[in-house]
Amino acid sequence: MPGPSPPLSSSTALQSPLLTPETKIPITGQNEHEKLYIDHMLQKYCGEFGFYQFRHFVLTSLAWALEAFHTMIMIFADREPDWRCSGTGCSPTAATVCGFDDGAWQWSGGTGSSTVSEWGLICGEKYKVGLVQALFFGGCMIGAGIFGHLSDSKLGRKGSLTMVCILNAIFGFLTAFSPNYWIYVLLRFLTGFSTGGVGLCAFVLATEPIGPSKRGIAGMSTFYFFSGGIAILSGIAYIFQTWRSLYIAASIPSILFLCIIIPFVSESPRWYLVRGRSNDAMKIMREIAKCNGKYIPDNVSLAMDDDKENNDNSDKERLVEKEAVTGSILDVLKSPLTRLRLFLTVAISFSSSIVYYGLSLNVVNLDTNLYLTVLVNAVAEMPAFLLTAILLDKYGRKPLAIGTQWFSGLFCLAGSLMARNGPWKVVRMVCGVLGIFGMAGTYNLLFIYTMELFPTVVRNAALGCATQAAQMGAILAPFVVVLGGGIPFAVFGVCGVVGGILTFYLPETLHKPLYDTMAGMAEGEN
Repeated sequence: MPGPSPPLSSSTALQSPLLTPETKIPITGQNEHEKLYIDHMLQKYCGEFGFYQFRHFVLTSLAWALEAFHTMIMIFADREPDWRCSGTGCSPTAATVCGFDDGAWQWSGGTGSSTVSEWGLICGEKYKVGLVQALFFGGCMIGAGIFGHLSDSKLGRKGSLTMVCILNAIFGFLTAFSPNYWIYVLLRFLTGFSTGGVGLCAFVLATEPIGPSKRGIAGMSTFYFFSGGIAILSGIAYIFQTWRSLYIAASIPSILFLCIIIPFVSESPRWYLVRGRSNDAMKIMREIAKCNGKYIPDNVSLAMDDDKENNDNSDKERLVEKEAVTGSILDVLKSPLTRLRLFLTVAISFSSSIVYYGLSLNVVNLDTNLYLTVLVNAVAEMPAFLLTAILLDKYGRKPLAIGTQWFSGLFCLAGSLMARNGPWKVVRMVCGVLGIFGMAGTYNLLFIYTMELFPTVVRNAALGCATQAAQMGAILAPFVVVLGGGIPFAVFGVCGVVGGILTFYLPETLHKPLYDTMAGMAEGEN
């Protein structure tokens, strides 16, 4: 996912929750030259969420569907297909084929329906399915950190998104032609490496051109594209029944995105500004204003939140290329202000991911076919997204994050106390559904909350660290599930409650500006 304030002639101006469009850096002279921060220019001249932002947001957020394709494809490609008896020594009522002679049974859909049937990943080899999943999320963890840094530095938001989509398409196609299991593992790891950067690059690029009063609900809406991608994938998997054809079909949208969508997506003006390319940033701002039917006067230019050139009385001052302001995760760790925020967001992302992915594995096993199960699970998350989006700007990020985590945690703890038979089995299932409902809202909220906690120069790097922590949680979630009994629910419940407690130590970001630099944030927060 405003009160009036005086002109920015001192550091106190940055302490107000949200500055009004009239806020400006005055430059004395006969003809006043107005310098505005990006948020203020969006409010005063460009429009906070006009046609430009709507188009840019939808086009960029389509990348979330690509991430869903490459992540959730493992549900279908690595599934254990149905089997049937074909000879003596086989019992059709058995839960597993382990112990049967090789000729006594066969796969119903043939050996090519999944990697499990093609390479015999059952019984003693079943751990290899979990290994593929763990290494995929391990690749996501590494890729999130690397592309988070690159998108803040040399490549930019659009350049990084383009790069990860290219890699996704290449690795996705190559995976379909894996000659053996270990090559398949390697290619899934590489796919995870590129997939880890898709969501965070798309999220920041989609939301940075949006005004402060609309940014929260817009940011919360990006996850509809991820859930929608999962729902679409279930249909694609239903049509393409073999795992090799499914990987090819799921990789084609990445090519289409690169050829049809990316050319119409602009780079973030905030990234241009902190990289010292103020002319390019101003060009994007004028394009936003024009597309929204508005106009930016010629005497208006952009300023960063650490701009000290308040007293330049030259009437001839215009947009100039300033030295790039850079930042890295080391800068985040050096600052006491951002260091604590980083540790907290990493811990909260880790615990939330364990609950989210763990409950998905525990609850989606509905008594229906696999394709319908995945579709229902994807659609079930959407009400949580809608509810958190509605409440986001009313109650703030912090109370909502605490409430959704505790909601999920309490129902998980209740589920751990329920019996596994009779009517209590249904109650236990309902507790799990309500648990994932709450954590889906948290998972959605954490992206917009984390984005607002850090300045532009390190925003993607910090978001990348939080994403890495979430991927680590995703790796560990299946190991929690296999503990069985009431233990998984108890673990998920504790993670939800502890995550809510940690959120108490984060500041509220509602109605606060998006800072550009570390110095600007330090000045504004202090």
